[in-house]
Amino acid sequence: MKTTMVIPSYWARERAQGQRAGDAVYDHPIPIDEEGTLGRAIESIGILEEKDFELVIIAVANAKDIEAKVEEKVSRIISATSSHVKTHIFSHSHLKRIQKVLAESSGEKFADLLNLEGYSNIRNLCLFLPHLLSSDVAVLIDDDEVFEDPGFMGKAREFIGKNLDVGFIGAVAGYYLQPDGDWHVSRPIEPWMAHWDKIARMNEAFDKIIGTEPRLKETPFVFGGNMVVHRDLFTHIPFDPFVTRGEDIDFLINIKMFGYKFFLDNTLAIKHLPPSKSHPVWKQFREDIYRFVYERAKLRDQEPKEDMRPVLVETLEPYPGAFLGDDLEDKIERACTLLAEQYRAQGSKIDAEEALKNIKIAKTQAVSKNNLFRRFLRTKKLWEEMMDLTAEKDIKERLKSFFA
Repeated sequence: MKTTMVIPSYWARERAQGQRAGDAVYDHPIPIDEEGTLGRAIESIGILEEKDFELVIIAVANAKDIEAKVEEKVSRIISATSSHVKTHIFSHSHLKRIQKVLAESSGEKFADLLNLEGYSNIRNLCLFLPHLLSSDVAVLIDDDEVFEDPGFMGKAREFIGKNLDVGFIGAVAGYYLQPDGDWHVSRPIEPWMAHWDKIARMNEAFDKIIGTEPRLKETPFVFGGNMVVHRDLFTHIPFDPFVTRGEDIDFLINIKMFGYKFFLDNTLAIKHLPPSKSHPVWKQFREDIYRFVYERAKLRDQEPKEDMRPVLVETLEPYPGAFLGDDLEDKIERACTLLAEQYRAQGSKIDAEEALKNIKIAKTQAVSKNNLFRRFLRTKKLWEEMMDLTAEKDIKERLKSFFA
C-alpha cells in the first residue's frame, strides 16, 4: 500500500517579539529564531525498518507576515536533516497555488475546506496531501515526537484497509509514551481537579484500552499525532473545521456516526516529548470547555439518517464520555470556582477573574447557534466532492506539481 506520512510543524515570531493580536494560537509554536523539535523528529525516522513511504512536512506560520520566513526555515531544516525517505515541504505558498487551481475549476465552492490555520484544518491537509500523492494510507505524526520502535511502520500498516472479524479497519490509533516511558498522564493533583477529573478519566481509559488485550480494539479516544487512516475513509470523512481543540476525538465521533470504527493498536507507540505549555491553567481549561461543549452539542444534534448510526455518550466512556453528559456545566462551575479561590490565595486576582469567566463562557460563547450535526453533513458532502474532483487525472497532476 502506498503510504504518506505527514508531520505538521508550527512556528511563531522570534521569541523576543512574542504573540501579537491576530496571531493564530497553538499550544507551543516554535519561535522562528530557534531550531525546535522538527529536526529531531525527522532524524528519528532513520531507525525505522520500513522506509517505503513518502514524508510531507507541513510548515505552519501563526502569522501572515512570517509565512515566507517559516517556509524558508523549515526548508533549511529538511535539507540539513537526513530523513532516509523522499521528503516534501508543504506551506502557505503551495496552499495558495492549490486554492487557485480549485477556484479556476469550481469557483469558491471549496474555498473554506483547505486552510493552514487551526488544528482541524491542518489535520485535513494531513488527509488531503496523501490523497494528492495517490496514497492508500495516511500516517499522522507530530513534530514533538520521536520514533523508538524500529517496527513502527510495519505495525501501522499491518491491519489498515483489511476486513477482519471486528469489521473494516479504516482507522487505527497508536498512543503516546511520556518522557518517562509510561503511557499515563502525570500531573500534580490540585483541589479544583476533584470536580474536573480529566487526568484520572484519561488514565482510566488508557488502562482499559492500552493496558489490556486484545492488541487491536475499538477505542473511545485517539491521539492526533499517532494515527493511521485508510483512503476509503479519508476521502469521505474529514476533520470538522469548526473544532478549535480536541479535533482528534471529534474525528473519531465523525467516523462512528458513519458506521466506521476507530481501533487502537496497543503496540503502536511513539515517544512524546512536547515543550512546556506557556498558557495559564484557566486558559487551558477554557479550551477544554469549548471542545466539550461543542462535541456534546454535535452528539445532541444527531438526527436519524440513512447509512448513519447514532453515537451515544456511553460508547465514549470513560473518556471523553465523562465530559459530554448533562452535568458538564456543573463540573465546570464547581472546578472554576475552586480554581478562582486558588488564584486569589496566590494573589492572582486577574487569573481568578478569568477562571470565573469560564463559567459564563460555557453557557454563552461556547454554545453554537448552529445545528452542528447538519453543518458537518454539509462539510462532509463538500469534502467528498473536492476529493472526487482532485482525483481526476488532469487536476491531480497540476496540484502534485506544487510539491517542493
